[in-house]
Amino acid sequence: MNKQNLRIVFMGTPEFAVESLRALVEGGYSVAGVVTMPDKPVGKHQSILQASAVKQYALSQNLPILQPEKLKDPEFIEQLRAWNADLQIVVAFRMLPEAVWNMPRLGTFNLHASLLPQYRGAAPINWAIINGEKETGVTTFFLTHEIDTGQIIFREKIPIADTDNAGEIHDRLMQLGARLVVQTVDAILEDAVRPIPQSEMTNGEELKPAPKIFKETCCIRWNQPVETIYNFIRGLAPFPGAWTELTSSQGNTFNLKIFETEKIIESHDLPPGTIRSDGKKLFDVGATDGFIRIKNLQQAGKKRMEVGDFLLGARNLILNVK
Repeated sequence: MNKQNLRIVFMGTPEFAVESLRALVEGGYSVAGVVTMPDKPVGKHQSILQASAVKQYALSQNLPILQPEKLKDPEFIEQLRAWNADLQIVVAFRMLPEAVWNMPRLGTFNLHASLLPQYRGAAPINWAIINGEKETGVTTFFLTHEIDTGQIIFREKIPIADTDNAGEIHDRLMQLGARLVVQTVDAILEDAVRPIPQSEMTNGEELKPAPKIFKETCCIRWNQPVETIYNFIRGLAPFPGAWTELTSSQGNTFNLKIFETEKIIESHDLPPGTIRSDGKKLFDVGATDGFIRIKNLQQAGKKRMEVGDFLLGARNLILNVK
C-alpha cells in the first residue's frame, strides 16, 4: 500500500496539532477525515462560538470533520467507522475509548510532547521546564487502555536551554513532532515498526508526571531557591503564566503575571517575597538564596509590558508580594 491509498483519520484540537495535520496534507497522504473538539463559546457573554485551530485548518483544506461531544456516542462511532480508516493519528486530543482507538486495522498512534515514559499527562512541556530538565522531545506510541503508556514507536530529543520558556519549546516540538508523525506513518507503511514497551525504557529512573495545570498551580512561592522559582516562571511562560499577589501601600492587593526574569544569586537577610526596586528599571523579589529580577510582566486587567513601564505607574505603590 502507498500513502495515497492509506486512509488516515486525524484527531486533534490546538495549534500544536495543526502542524502535524499540515505535514500529512502537504505530504500527499490521504486524510479521510478530522475529529476535533466542538466549537468553544468565547466572549463576554459566551455567545460567540470559536472553532479549534485544527478545525480551521481542516475547513481550509475541505476535509470532512466530526466534532463529537462524547466519544462513546453511538452516532459518532458509526460516523467514524464509515470513514473506513486504516490508521488513526492523535495529536493533543482527548483520551479515547477502546471502541475508537481499536477501530483501524493498523491501530492508532499518538504524538506526545515528552520523552516517554517520562512526563505522561496533559502538560509535559511545562513540567519538564519547571523541573529544570536539560532536554525533552517528542514520542510516537500506539494507544492502549492506560493514558500515555502504549508501546513506543519513535522518540526524538531536543535540548532545553537555560533561557528557553514553554512557548519556545512548544514551537520547536510542534515542528519536530510533525516530522516524527510523517516518519511514523512511513514506517508503518513499510512494516518497519518494532514498538518497544515503555517498561523497557525507564532505565531505573523515577517517573515524573505532567498533570494538568490550574490557576492555583501557577502561584509563585517565594520561599524557595532562585533556580526553582526561575524555572517555574519560564515553565509557565507565556501561557498560562506564573502569578503572584502584590500588596499596595494602601493595603490593596492585585495579581501580577510574570513572564521573564533573571537569576541573582546573592546572600541576604530579607524575608522571601521582599521587593527591592529603584522605582525605575529594577524590580527584584527576594528568594531564599538571592533575588528574582523581573523583566516582563502583566498586571491584572492591563497589557503585558516591560518592567520599566510598569514601575513608571507603580511608584510608591508596591510594598510586598505574597
